[in-house]
Amino acid sequence: MALPTIQPQPCTDSSCRGRHAPAERVALAEALCGARGVRLTPLRRQILELLWESARPAGAYELIEALKLRDSRPVGPPTVYRALEFLMSQGLVSKIESRNAYVPCAHPERRHDCLFFICSNCGASIELEDQRLERLICEDAALIGFRATRRVIEVEGTCTHCIAAGAA
Repeated sequence: MALPTIQPQPCTDSSCRGRHAPAERVALAEALCGARGVRLTPLRRQILELLWESARPAGAYELIEALKLRDSRPVGPPTVYRALEFLMSQGLVSKIESRNAYVPCAHPERRHDCLFFICSNCGASIELEDQRLERLICEDAALIGFRATRRVIEVEGTCTHCIAAGAA
């Protein structure tokens, strides 16, 4: 009996807060890469899957260890960094600069700026889209004649789970 294939669906809910099934998002990434004429190789796919399965941002060396556990074969740092650069260039992954870690983009099907709320206690991150903030950044950049190529905003604090657990 054949397994059902997952039909990737672009998200139309701007307030979904990235609550999507990892398998659906990976299938969407595969479809986007196909439409763009680029290849989501098995290693790139595995890294994307690991990032989706993780509850928090993951560094390259964490991904190397997870790949080793998954495949029982070592993968070198340059290979993982090249895969991460590809995933970032396709808008499938974002880098959280303050942590030197990576997270999957909740909505790779549309161009948007990254606004991350990062829990300093458990390390979880939530990506939000805020059109108002994007508009303000564009307006401010235009005022000074600046052309932004990448905008990532990181807000550090405490998530609701840690607050509820009394960890704040």
